Amino acid sequence: MDKLINDFSFGLFFWQIILFVLLLLLLRKFAWNPILTALNDREEGIQNALDEADKARQEMLDLKSSNEKILKEARAERDGLLKDAREIKDKMIAEAKDDANAQANKIIEQAKISIEHEKQAAITDLKNQVAELSIGIAEKVIKEELSNKDKQIELIEKMLDEATLK
Repeated sequence: MDKLINDFSFGLFFWQIILFVLLLLLLRKFAWNPILTALNDREEGIQNALDEADKARQEMLDLKSSNEKILKEARAERDGLLKDAREIKDKMIAEAKDDANAQANKIIEQAKISIEHEKQAAITDLKNQVAELSIGIAEKVIKEELSNKDKQIELIEKMLDEATLK
């Protein structure tokens, strides 16, 4: 360090300061502004990217809540449709049962009427056959009985004995 102080020259020092100041001015004019501009641009770019990331994050949160809301609405609509479908199904089954019961009752009623008609017809036919048989038997008996007077008296007495007054 002593050597620097002993060899010190003001002229050289002066020119070195002038050159240093000139270098600073040149750097400021040609390098400093572009470097600062590039740094500022980079800082703005980073800030814009951070802002965009925050905006995207917020949009994602909004989309997520919107999707959840849409899913809730879709589930509610699905549940409503299923409930309506069950009600329609139950109503259709009830109507079908009612119709089937009504038709069954109608068929049963028609069968009862038909059976009653058949019964009446059978009774009438049976009465007619019994009457014809009775008349036929009575004719034969009367012919035979009327041909003999003793048998007529015996028949009358027998019928009187069997007859009971009600």
